[in-house]
Amino acid sequence: MTENEVLLDVKDLKMHFPIGSKSLFGGHKNHIYAVDGVDFQIKKGETLGLVGESGCGKSTTARAVAQLYKPTGGEVILKGKDLTKLKPQELIHARKNMQMVFQDPYASLNPRMTSGDIIAEPMRIYQMKGILEMNKKEMDERVEQLMERVGLSRFFRNRYPHEFSGGQRQRIGIARALALRPELVLCDEPVSALDVSIQAQILNLFKDLQDEFGLTYLFIAHDLAVIQYISTRVAVMYLGTVAEISGSAELYKKPLHPYTQALLSAAPIPDPKIEKERKRIILTGDVPSPDKQRPGCPFYDRCWKHMDKCKDHKPRLREAAPGHEVACFLYHDPD
Repeated sequence: MTENEVLLDVKDLKMHFPIGSKSLFGGHKNHIYAVDGVDFQIKKGETLGLVGESGCGKSTTARAVAQLYKPTGGEVILKGKDLTKLKPQELIHARKNMQMVFQDPYASLNPRMTSGDIIAEPMRIYQMKGILEMNKKEMDERVEQLMERVGLSRFFRNRYPHEFSGGQRQRIGIARALALRPELVLCDEPVSALDVSIQAQILNLFKDLQDEFGLTYLFIAHDLAVIQYISTRVAVMYLGTVAEISGSAELYKKPLHPYTQALLSAAPIPDPKIEKERKRIILTGDVPSPDKQRPGCPFYDRCWKHMDKCKDHKPRLREAAPGHEVACFLYHDPD
């Protein structure tokens, strides 16, 4: 696979959760439309940052990509294979190439297992299934190498999660994700639960590991500064849909979608002079409930630039400039 080849291609991904009582015919009347038609691609070796306010569907998207949730609809194509159509045994093979780092570095680790056993667990599982050929000595060596690589002493391998700090626990989670040598790592807000000083260390570790092992990241965060630092490209989500995708520098320099403009205007700037002079965009109203599907633009009720056609027609991602896609009728007409 060359540098420019697409490693992950997500098409019209949907994740609808049934709520309430079932109807007369067995199905549910109501749903939460957590992810409702998400499209993006990630090329080998790059980092796609997924950003948006709480509840917009970022983490649900990652879990649907990993098939931890069975998507309601759409395609998740990893290295040419649609994961949503694979049989269970085929999916196990495909998952070897895609691992996940979770948000909470304590809840995601088994408190009754030592750090060494936690890191070795993926290798043991795949060995038992006959997919990975490794003996115990090779596994132990791999565990110690990974611990040293993520900044932990190999002599800590017999310690339990509660004996580590939050940053150290997240390093264990990162080492576990790398145990099977995946190409794609899904990072679900991996630094949001850490102190700011530790965040910088973990972000630099992610960058170093990417350069060393040729990793590709889907990196989820709500902190715009974190996304700007780590990402090659950025996708902005709102109410279960992608509003805008662009290169990181381009998006922060020239955001097109009104929601992206409002989001960036709320981020603090460390220069007091610029901070004092710039104009904030204050959105009115609340984020609509995701329990209803709307015919028009999801941002219509809060957008100060909306037009009549925005109410009844849903904009799809279209290229407004080279490499810069936006779902907004300010830049293209309805289909």
